[in-house]
Amino acid sequence: MFERAISRRGFAGALAALPALAAVAAFMRPGTAQAAALPATLRILCTGPAGSIPDIVARRYAERLTGRIADQVIVDNRVGAAGQLAVAALRQASADGTTMLLAQGAVASVYPFLYAKLAYDAAVDLKPVSLAAEATMGLAVGPAVPVSVTTLGEFVAWGRLNPSLANFASPGTGTLPHLLGAAFFREAGVAWQHVPYPGGPPALLDLMGGRIAALVLPEGLLRPHLAAGRLRVLATSAAARSAYLPQVPTFVEQGWPSLVMQEWFAFFMPGATPAASLEAASLAVQLAAADTGVKSTFADAGMVAAASTPLALAGRITAEQAYWQGVVRATGIRAAS
Repeated sequence: MFERAISRRGFAGALAALPALAAVAAFMRPGTAQAAALPATLRILCTGPAGSIPDIVARRYAERLTGRIADQVIVDNRVGAAGQLAVAALRQASADGTTMLLAQGAVASVYPFLYAKLAYDAAVDLKPVSLAAEATMGLAVGPAVPVSVTTLGEFVAWGRLNPSLANFASPGTGTLPHLLGAAFFREAGVAWQHVPYPGGPPALLDLMGGRIAALVLPEGLLRPHLAAGRLRVLATSAAARSAYLPQVPTFVEQGWPSLVMQEWFAFFMPGATPAASLEAASLAVQLAAADTGVKSTFADAGMVAAASTPLALAGRITAEQAYWQGVVRATGIRAAS
């Protein structure tokens, strides 16, 4: 529920910023005299591997930011440690407005409670720039699970009868897919082994190859393989059915009312970045998010473009920290530092 409230405040902030958006658009329009003063390169550090949801988000924004915020915008994939390697690279970067991080919101809202010791301080080292995208998650099963299993209840029953096969994968320890899966199995009263992967694509390969039983990922990564019959999606994580997978019931519909979660991704800059640089980058991201090409690409991947002001993003992080602190305590999940 708090996600919707924050989103409305973010939208109101965007409306208030429309005059500034117009000014920034004019300032950064390619072909003007001012464009020559743009930085040569903007680097977007990305927490996911090629083909992952974070990578799709980062590269689509990079296309739209090129020529507006820098002469060229490159994506630098720093994969590992559930996003912490990318955060470490951001901490080492110069705070001159030429480096951004595209990361899952968990790096700021979840990890401070999940890890006993982090190599960064989210409140100090991650300066919010803008929300980037939101995605609903899905729980999928592959050929390791009999085709007769079509609901969450049947899946839980199968797991109890086959404890040696009861495992689920996620794109990394501490990611929202991991927390969603852990919360589900905890509430179901079934002991399942978590299998973390360095991103979604390799986990998908093992799911479709029958090497793991289940996988939680943003639904956009699951949808093409569902259509091809290589996996089945048993549930989605929004409050209502997904517009992209309307045939799949939600966790709520199947008896798990507390499992309403959305994955979201955002841009951050180094902790010492001046406020003016944060605002300029945020306005550029807001302009890019309004582009029909960006919206179309994200829709194809099962996502929604969702930009915000730095202040609105900071508010969302604060609200979600309170929520996720409770989830981490309830599930007992702790990640190695």
